[in-house]
Amino acid sequence: MIPFEPQAKGPLDGLVVLDLSRLVAGNMLSLQLADFGAEVLKIEDPEQGDPLRAWRVKGIPAYWKVYARNKKSVALNLREPEGKALLLALAERADAFIENFRPGTLERMELGPSVLHERRPGLVIVRISGWGQDGPYRFRPGYGTLVEGIAGFAAKNGFEDRPPVLPPLALADMVAGLYGAFAVVTALRYRDVFGGKGQVIDLSLLDPLVSILGPEAAVYKLTGQVPQRMGSRSNTTSPRNVFPTQDGRWISISASMQVMVERLYKALGVPEMLNDPRFRTNTDRVAHAEEAEEPVRAFIASHTLAEGLAFFESHEITAAPVYGIDQFVADPHVQAREIVVEVPDADMGSIPMHAVVPRLSETPGALRRPAPKLGEHTAEVLSRVGVDAAAFQELASRKIV
Repeated sequence: MIPFEPQAKGPLDGLVVLDLSRLVAGNMLSLQLADFGAEVLKIEDPEQGDPLRAWRVKGIPAYWKVYARNKKSVALNLREPEGKALLLALAERADAFIENFRPGTLERMELGPSVLHERRPGLVIVRISGWGQDGPYRFRPGYGTLVEGIAGFAAKNGFEDRPPVLPPLALADMVAGLYGAFAVVTALRYRDVFGGKGQVIDLSLLDPLVSILGPEAAVYKLTGQVPQRMGSRSNTTSPRNVFPTQDGRWISISASMQVMVERLYKALGVPEMLNDPRFRTNTDRVAHAEEAEEPVRAFIASHTLAEGLAFFESHEITAAPVYGIDQFVADPHVQAREIVVEVPDADMGSIPMHAVVPRLSETPGALRRPAPKLGEHTAEVLSRVGVDAAAFQELASRKIV
């Protein structure tokens, strides 16, 4: 078990982030900053907290425990003037401010960028929404599921003869969170190195997801064709698929370079396929993917997982097993690199979660503290803006904190 390191420093040490967001995208964003040393203050409703806390497995808020690690919880009732005043006081000492209300909501709360920048000109404000801060869809509800549909992800995911498939995870939110963390660090570098002002980051869920889908628009313009779903195949390389083994497991193959295709066909004893005009280039093989895969499929089907993997490894062919989480956490490479780590947990004794990503040689991130209880750090943080113990108790009695 890896203990928490409360005193560990990181390259973002000294940065203060106010995170008013709820659910996934904002928490993913602030997690990246927290893992590398920023002090992330989760501003939560005193009654309900972040709705991510309600995503429970056997009564345990597993999602919260993973995505709220290294953060502090400050409970503030922003429906009350005193709560908003305290938030503004904290904003005067902050470097970044994250929110994911529907566009216009922050302004109606009298907490919009103009108000925040009047108090703290250097503040970097991240505004997360489904569709962006402008455009005809800006006021629509914007969950990641809707974005994954409209962006084209679902349309290209799955098999041609079956319905489009949404991802089984909050993909649009996760991608937006990663882009958002990069944007915050970029804006802070502009402020701190070049003497720039604070600024507003318009972070929709839609734009980042579109950016990772490849040159879809360019391909459509060139061909006039809308690509069809291909299952686990690729429209750029072949053979590329998952294949069942003799013992009911699966192996993934990706021959994405010509040299790898040559190595694969020679190892399988079918070098003549390299001279067949159907299989000479990636373009040829993609057009005849079923036939291009046939010798691979036949070989894997006649061998166990262990036999197939040993064969491909001995010939330096790019292949890997298809794992479930049970097999992944038991894999010796995963264990050796500590990709998943066990950390202390009050409810479970210990809880496995992903290690800090990415790995920096000189300024690595660290696990400093577990996900906080609702309002756990409210008194500590508000003491910085003049709220002493007596004042805190009075605010608590009126449910401001």
